[in-house]
Amino acid sequence: MSPSPKQPITDDSIQVRQLSHYQFSWVAGKAGAPGTWTLQLVLDEGAWEEVLTLDADDADNLQDLLSTAGTVFYDVSRRTLMFGTTAVGH
Repeated sequence: MSPSPKQPITDDSIQVRQLSHYQFSWVAGKAGAPGTWTLQLVLDEGAWEEVLTLDADDADNLQDLLSTAGTVFYDVSRRTLMFGTTAVGH
């Protein structure tokens, strides 16, 4: 049996994409208030982009993960980052 995906396949129908590049940004809040971190994800060499709003702890943790992961995927519909793949038994 061969899979029969819905046709036509479009950019919107691709749900999991590979992270190509990323950029953190920080926007100042009002005086005395914390700022806002954003993380721009460039996926599949620019075929798709996503911007996430983060708190400072998430930004710090994600920076650590992104700087060490060899491969990162992003599930567009679930808004989920997935860090690398590991063969079973390793």
